[in-house]
Order: sequence, then structure tokens, then C-alpha cells
Amino acid sequence: MPVPPSPQVPSAPRRARQLGLGIGDLPTGTHNAITDVPGICVGHTTLIHPPRVHSGVTAIVPEGVSPGSPLPAGVFAGNGYGKFLGTTQIAELGALEIPVLLTSTLSAFRVADALVGWILERPEGADARSLNPVVGECNDGLLSDIRSRPVREEHVRAALESASAGPVAEGSVGAGTGMTALGFKAGIGTSSRRVPVAGQEATLGVLVQANFGGTLRVLGRTVTPADVGVPADECGPGPETGSCMIVTATDAPLDSRQLTRLARRSVYALARVGAGYSNGSGDYGLALGTRPLGTPAGPAVVPDAGLDLLFGAVLDAVEEAVLNALLTAAPVTGPGGHTRYPLPAAELLALLE
Repeated sequence: MPVPPSPQVPSAPRRARQLGLGIGDLPTGTHNAITDVPGICVGHTTLIHPPRVHSGVTAIVPEGVSPGSPLPAGVFAGNGYGKFLGTTQIAELGALEIPVLLTSTLSAFRVADALVGWILERPEGADARSLNPVVGECNDGLLSDIRSRPVREEHVRAALESASAGPVAEGSVGAGTGMTALGFKAGIGTSSRRVPVAGQEATLGVLVQANFGGTLRVLGRTVTPADVGVPADECGPGPETGSCMIVTATDAPLDSRQLTRLARRSVYALARVGAGYSNGSGDYGLALGTRPLGTPAGPAVVPDAGLDLLFGAVLDAVEEAVLNALLTAAPVTGPGGHTRYPLPAAELLALLE
């Protein structure tokens, strides 16, 4: 039975920038999303069967990527307590050959298998004898029956085939449906920046699957759930638990080594919003370039000395993407009766004023 794709529009007009909480001085792209990078599409499949299941899968699909036409990529594990399947090959070869998927911890292996099957059926996979599926995960076990492994092959295919450019749904959608962060309901968040690089304008975009612990900081101020009137869940796991997956894309001409440096800074950016980087937190960054490897007529790689604005852009974009995830999420009650609430916009603005 076909799975309907999740809506590809923002869930509510309460993103950080719309509240006057935009981060940094660089301008954003048209949609302030990873899809502002030309050739990047995003698709979600959201699974909600309350109170038992709040889960899903999110696909980041670069145009034209294939085993025969890989894209440069780099990866960084800030803390490796997690599963980011396929990243050892990226670290070794510096190449991404198929789309990137995000999901729930125990569904990651089914998602990887479904991704391989989808590629093998397509023309670009017709001659493939080896594939490197790249699948990241966060644990949604507080708000979903994680042991049921609800994400199936048809859900993966729906996310891949519905992937599109334009606005990206955020919050409690796709791989973010059952995620929490910093004491609040969280999920998917995205943001972008336009950056002058080597005399030309480049675009950098990020997408986060926010599920990490710590104490939220907004514009340098600590914000606890109690500060903004959000009920505490005394029986839930402590703030030291959780993870975060960050995918960065750019059309700036960077090689895999430079993209690894960009991925590293995407994980550093979580400190700005109060990440705890705890023992049990899987904090990963993956960065990809949209210019294929080995293109003789392509532009020269940006000198390392010219990377500073891109480094600043990824720090700003990740910080804003996390705020977007917290602000656009919806309240969710899981099978154990635990409830997480999003960051309330009006109360946050009142506190900051």
C-alpha cells in the first residue's frame, strides 16, 4: 500500500528568524533551508500512531549523486556513541555515492537495507556490486516504541521519492517525530547562509536531527523548561542523554579534507545552544559538496585561508537550525506517558525581553 509523503512545508510561522532570533550577519537563502543549496532535495515520511509510535525517516537527496558520480564529503564524530552507518568509507575515501537517510536507532539497519534495494533498482545502480548506504540515527525511545522498529521499506521509498527542493517541514516530522532536545520537544531543523567565497557567492545549508541533552542557551541566556512555563517530566531521562545528527551541504568548491573541517565545526556549533556532549550522546557531522569529484573544468578548490566565512556560516546555521527544531515541534506523549513540549515562542520572547 503506498505511503503518503509528509507535507513539505514549514509546520508553523514560528521559526527563529520570524521571531527576530536570526543568528549572525550573513544572509540566508530563499527558504533558509538546506534545499537552498542547488541540487539538494529533502523528503520525510512521518509515522504517528499515538501513543505507541512517533517515528519516521528523512532523506537528503543530492541531485545526480550515484556510485559512478560520487560527491566529495567529510565526516566528524564529536562523540561516537551512536550509529552513523557508512561513515568509515566516507572518512577513508572522502566520497558520498548515494543519498543520506536519518531515522530512529533500531530502525537504522532496515533503512539501510531499503536504501540499497532502492538504488539497485535504479539506472545508476544497474552495475553496482558494492554500495555504501549512509544512515544516521537518534534514539526516540522516550516518545515511541523503539523496539517495534516501525520504519519499513515502503516508508524509506516514500521519503526518497517525495524529496523535493523548496521549503522543508521542521519539528515533529520524519526522523524528528519522536526526538527531544535540551528538555523540550525537538526534531528536524534547517537553515542556510549565502557566503562570499573566492570572489563568488556560495550557499551553505544544514539540516539537524536534534535529540541531545544539556541546558538550552538562546542568544547567550540559559533557558530551562521552567523558565518558559513548560511542565517538567520528573520521570523522564535526565538532560545528559541524547544525540544529534547534522548534515551540511554547500556548492562551494571544497575537497573532502576541507569538508571534514566543515563537519567538525558543525558539531562544535551545538555548544552555542547548550549541548552537553555527554557519554551517551552520539554527536555527528557530515558535510558534502555538490560539485562532483574529478571535474577537470570545475573551479579551483578554495584555499584554506578562504574558509573562515564558511566556518562562521556553519556555526550560525546550526545554531539557528536547532532553534527552529525546538520552536516548530508539536507536543508529543509517548507510550510510557512521558510528554515533551516545544519551546513556546511567546514565553521565550518575554523572557529574553
